[in-house]
Amino acid sequence: MTRVQAVLTRSDKGLIGVAALLIAVAALTRYVDINSVLAFVVAGMAIALLATLVGRSVDQLGDRLGAGATGVLQSALGNLPELFVCIFALRAGLIEVVQAAVIGSILGNILLVLGLAFLVGGLRHGTQQFNSERAHTINAMMLLAVAAMLIPSLTHTLHTPAAAHEHALSDVAAVVLLIVFVCSVPASVRRSSEELDAGREASNEGRWPVALALAMLAITGVLAAFVSDWFVHALQPAIHTLHISETFAGLVIVAIAGNAVENVVGIQLAARNQADYALSVILNSPLQIALVLAPALVLLSYVVGGAAFTLVFPPALVAVVVASVIAVTFVIADGKSFWLEGAALLGLYVVIATSFWWG
Repeated sequence: MTRVQAVLTRSDKGLIGVAALLIAVAALTRYVDINSVLAFVVAGMAIALLATLVGRSVDQLGDRLGAGATGVLQSALGNLPELFVCIFALRAGLIEVVQAAVIGSILGNILLVLGLAFLVGGLRHGTQQFNSERAHTINAMMLLAVAAMLIPSLTHTLHTPAAAHEHALSDVAAVVLLIVFVCSVPASVRRSSEELDAGREASNEGRWPVALALAMLAITGVLAAFVSDWFVHALQPAIHTLHISETFAGLVIVAIAGNAVENVVGIQLAARNQADYALSVILNSPLQIALVLAPALVLLSYVVGGAAFTLVFPPALVAVVVASVIAVTFVIADGKSFWLEGAALLGLYVVIATSFWWG
């Protein structure tokens, strides 16, 4: 314990203290009859503070694990709150919220977070360059994964013979996507020669031990899962109080809160001119949404109770996610980012979010 305290800076200790306080308040609002909107806001703030701690841990791991491995690890832990939010929402019968949250998580990362990262990084450092080969690989995988994830929606919309078997088709697609994810991990975590050289040259002064950084990631991930439960508990009353649609709540509010980790980490890394790490973290998250989270929800919905979940999404959600993934493919193709590209991605996100305000 003494060694850990010696490694942590005053700001680290302060951040941990504030996060612990917010988690305690969030727990109080969950189990005491308090205004649902207040409980909703406090739980969201607690998740954001946990996200900041994850960002600190990722920063400590970056030059030792490499951009690919860091992005995969951080995205896996960062998507835990999203997974638990969706599970609890399914148990509550909020199928529209879950459908919108899955699509909203993809849109939130590739438009909102990537846009903010390009904007902040561009304004602070000018044009930023990143490993275009890795970015292209991740984005190509995401395009293919989203296409496979949306095949059941296409068969349903076009009234093909497979439309009558949407549950079976969704099960098959879910298993295939999970297998593809397992196959993609070795290539995702491989380090380039430049990253290996940077890792050897990096100073250990002021750095956390790897075990401490990994433990912090694990602890914050577990705590975020508990806070997600409290968040969902206050969600439905807050929706009715604030007079917003379930689709908008899932697409924007739940997606942003559930992906608070990537929201904070990706922007922090871009602001520090660590474009490769920022892009890996930001793009690995929606890739894992399509390859892991959505398929996992299909299979878990059989055992968690509540509403059954399939990969059949409303046509409007299908259209906006396909258009957004294609747009991002063109934006990152040159291996460079400029602040104006970030502003354009943010503009597209605002227009899409507004279009679902009414449901």
